[in-house]
Amino acid sequence: MALSQRYRLLAPVALLGAAALVLAGCAEGGTEGEGGTGGEAKKTVRIAGGITGGEADALNKSFEKFTADTGITVEYTGDKSFEGNIVTKVTGGDAPDIAIVPQPGLLKTLVDTGKVLPASDAVESAVDENWSPDWKNYGTFDDEFYAAPMLANLKGYVWYSPKQFAEWGVEIPKTWDEMIALTDKIVETTGGPAWCAGFASDAASGWPGTDWIEDLVLRQSGPDVYDQWVAGDVKFTDPQIKEAFDAVGDILLNPDYVNAGYGDVKSINSTAFGDVAAAVASGDCALTHQASFLSANFLDVQTADGKTPEVAPDGDVYAFIMPGYTEGELQVEGGGEFVAGFSDDESTQKVLEFMASPEFADARVELGGVISANKNADPSLASSEFLKEAMTTLQDESTVFRFDASDLMPSTVGSGSFWKGMVDWIDGKDTDTVLSDIQAGYEN
Repeated sequence: MALSQRYRLLAPVALLGAAALVLAGCAEGGTEGEGGTGGEAKKTVRIAGGITGGEADALNKSFEKFTADTGITVEYTGDKSFEGNIVTKVTGGDAPDIAIVPQPGLLKTLVDTGKVLPASDAVESAVDENWSPDWKNYGTFDDEFYAAPMLANLKGYVWYSPKQFAEWGVEIPKTWDEMIALTDKIVETTGGPAWCAGFASDAASGWPGTDWIEDLVLRQSGPDVYDQWVAGDVKFTDPQIKEAFDAVGDILLNPDYVNAGYGDVKSINSTAFGDVAAAVASGDCALTHQASFLSANFLDVQTADGKTPEVAPDGDVYAFIMPGYTEGELQVEGGGEFVAGFSDDESTQKVLEFMASPEFADARVELGGVISANKNADPSLASSEFLKEAMTTLQDESTVFRFDASDLMPSTVGSGSFWKGMVDWIDGKDTDTVLSDIQAGYEN
């Protein structure tokens, strides 16, 4: 399932919002007095996507200077049903000028309609200059480049309390083995489980578990095996994937380690994925694994003394990236959006070029709550210390980045049998049967 449906995008932390005009429709072609799609300029460029609310307001605001400089008006319309409707609209002749697509799988479906235009030379040059080859590859199909990346998010964070760590005399682990040793130390010190986890979601339960497995496949077996797994060449029943399940099971299936603040292992399936923030903030849970978006959830919970927790390196809560098996190696997974064009008129092409630039990334990042993997954007503009660090990690050329695996797999697996399998696994179904059941999703 796509990121916006799963609430896995970076949620806003401090949006400096002033609402911009948002139109209700996403009709293709020029409005009265404007050009069509034959290359001539038009005054207004319409963008559609699944980003809504304050994030949509901030996105519209990101174009204010561009409009002042060029005279081109940009109108973004957010639609919560975008991912379910956009293919039908495109095939029915009702495409926007530009679509912001939250996952490569949906982007490929749109490209397969024949309506998405290949990126211009200017856009491709901007991407070559500003992003890593991995990011460009996610917008490339059959050796044709179509869509530039836009924003990004990181997964695989372990949230904790710096104040508790200081009290216990423990440090952030640098390897997986050190993290297990840290877990044992916390259990010994507190007399209770160290970890909390929640797999329940209104969208569909189980997806937080897929993030765990993806992190371990990438860290244990490396990016090549991860890519082969995503492509279906390495099956879920492969020993390398089972090894990842076994490693995750050392934590999530261990009643001595989970589920702090909520119950036993099986309570993971009944605990809402965002509720773990409350247990971390209150001190009932020492460690939880969740994406960078969890930073926003701490705005709505309280510490043990009834205050809003401070998210800072020396504050009430913070996060470190789950370590790998070799100290110094950094492999991360995450997500992001891609910008697809359906019109070749001059104004639309100028907007596409702008959205591939560090100037656009800076404009949006400065408004708060999001980050970009654009290597030439300024991470100091991010709205929190946490987001600055996350953005710097994404920009680091030594970072091995891979897109969320379940978002790249066929939906019958990635948002189907994989999710269900994680729930069954937590409920006690044996690993071999779960792996076979997930793999069977490819036959549906």
